[in-house]
Amino acid sequence: MAQQRKLISLYTGAGGLDLGLEAAGFATAVAVEMDTDAVATLRPNPPGAVLDRDIHEISSDEILNVAGLREGDADLLVGGPPCQPFSKSGYWASGDARRLDDPRASTLEAYLRVLRDVQPNAFLLENVAGLAYRNKDEGLNLLRTTIDSINRAVGTAYSMNMALLKASEYGVPQDRERVFIIGHRDGMEFRFPEPTHSAGSDRLLGTEPVHTAWDAIGDLEDDDLPELRMTGKWAELLPSIPEGQNYLHHTDRGEGMSLFGWRRRYWSFLLKLSKTMPAWTITAQPGSAIGPFHWKNRRLSMRELARLQTFPDDFAVLGTRVAYQRQIGNAVPSALAELMGRCIIGQLMGGRMPAGRLSLLPKRRRPVPPAEPVLPVPKKYHALVGDHSPHPGTGRGYAASCREAM
Repeated sequence: MAQQRKLISLYTGAGGLDLGLEAAGFATAVAVEMDTDAVATLRPNPPGAVLDRDIHEISSDEILNVAGLREGDADLLVGGPPCQPFSKSGYWASGDARRLDDPRASTLEAYLRVLRDVQPNAFLLENVAGLAYRNKDEGLNLLRTTIDSINRAVGTAYSMNMALLKASEYGVPQDRERVFIIGHRDGMEFRFPEPTHSAGSDRLLGTEPVHTAWDAIGDLEDDDLPELRMTGKWAELLPSIPEGQNYLHHTDRGEGMSLFGWRRRYWSFLLKLSKTMPAWTITAQPGSAIGPFHWKNRRLSMRELARLQTFPDDFAVLGTRVAYQRQIGNAVPSALAELMGRCIIGQLMGGRMPAGRLSLLPKRRRPVPPAEPVLPVPKKYHALVGDHSPHPGTGRGYAASCREAM
């Protein structure tokens, strides 16, 4: 029987990261999560204990005691501190974000405090791409300086290896980018795997085609539940947008009607899945017109959201639809975590990296039906037709203009 390596999970959420690592051969000894909906999801889904309080109120000793481990015993410490201080949306709208000045950034420091006290064999930290923005690397600098101070204080030699990974390039049916930072207590360097999947003209030698949204959810019956119907001001416009496109179709640079200014809206505004492409990033708190939407011009069902994040079908995410979407949207794609777990075991823990296909990837689904028909723009939107100025550039959007006028 293969050895089960113990991990400690911080900011666990619904457990997408843990599920993938468990598929690779780890076992979660304890999970720390304060969101009540996520805790409700975690408790019925073994293994591991759950500490359901704010991490700032939980000592490292308590984490070790509940996990049944001592200092230095844990094989892996994992977590994704809440990412709002480093998100792209605020930066695009106003040209900056509060980042380390944001009180929520203290979650990064709490992760490092547990790393210092627990001293696991290895650690994995994941976050949004904004953590590694050029000239906006305060978070990375905090990580480097704190890990250096940990090494000096307790005699460890933690390495720090970072990569920005695009999930679809590793078989996940979703274009989602996350930063992964992996280190080893004795200074071993970690090499991130090369992409295994690519699309169309970008196909690399030896790679497979990307997995598509159809691969992930094409076998699920079409869902006509009332709560999945799109509502709000723009509901009747969505059918006029082709699969795989968004509101940019209806700008002066698109092929539809000139209803909006180029890049004046968030990318996910009226964004629709395509059967022949990976899904766009699943969001945690979408508005009424924020996608991605199903190619049938409706919201995605709970099962569809979980499939696109490569959660196993037998894992139950609990809560209202809003709570479900928040948990799924904040999660790491489990299949990508499975790959990271395999690589960590093979490179840093002296184990044999499992061969063969990742267990959480979808299967190819053929045949692929043709794209859904595109309907005409309803007359109620024709009054919007006209000349619309494009977005003036990063930091010059409406939010920045309002701030300068104050």
